[in-house]
Amino acid sequence: MKCPRCVQRVHRMARQCPHCGFGIGDVDKVFGEQDVRVGSLTDAAGVLRKSERAAVRRMLRRFQVRFPRLFFAIYFGTFKELPGPRQFGFWLLNRGAFDDVDVSRPNEGGVILCVDVGGKSAGITYGYALQPFLDEESTFRALSAAHPYLLQGQWPKASEVVVGKISRTLMKQSRRARRNPAKFDLRESEPEGANDVLERIRARHRDSQSSTQI
Repeated sequence: MKCPRCVQRVHRMARQCPHCGFGIGDVDKVFGEQDVRVGSLTDAAGVLRKSERAAVRRMLRRFQVRFPRLFFAIYFGTFKELPGPRQFGFWLLNRGAFDDVDVSRPNEGGVILCVDVGGKSAGITYGYALQPFLDEESTFRALSAAHPYLLQGQWPKASEVVVGKISRTLMKQSRRARRNPAKFDLRESEPEGANDVLERIRARHRDSQSSTQI
């Protein structure tokens, strides 16, 4: 995986980045260390109209239909002096319980687009299961294609462009993986019982009225 601060390669089991020292504790200090209940679309900045939210949710559902083990989430917020979208996405992948995503799609297979509506910038974070399929170049291309729409405040269009670019990359890489599966082997198994833990987290957030929301 890549460090969300310095973008250097880090082993996914490492507690801290060996290059800059960044760890989950750094963003826990800002956003909290408790699991949070969140949907695959979160408009914390309130920039989407009702019809736009519905359209974006349909797009995210189409992504899940196309990729049965993955999910895509989008967060619109304002970060100001807080850590940027990439670091927030890293935190959300570690702490987020996406209550509208089935447990068969663990966070390790998630892609998160975090949009800073104040700075009109964005970052993409993805789980370690997608490391053989996505890289810094592919996410940069997706964000670059969406950049003009971010500058204009066309949030649904920017989201559509990013999801489309990432989807095409995943489809292309999946075809390559079928031809050469050894090249795309993670060689690291998912911790036993990980899905059970994730289901408990998501179920607890669904049932609790006092759980943290963002």
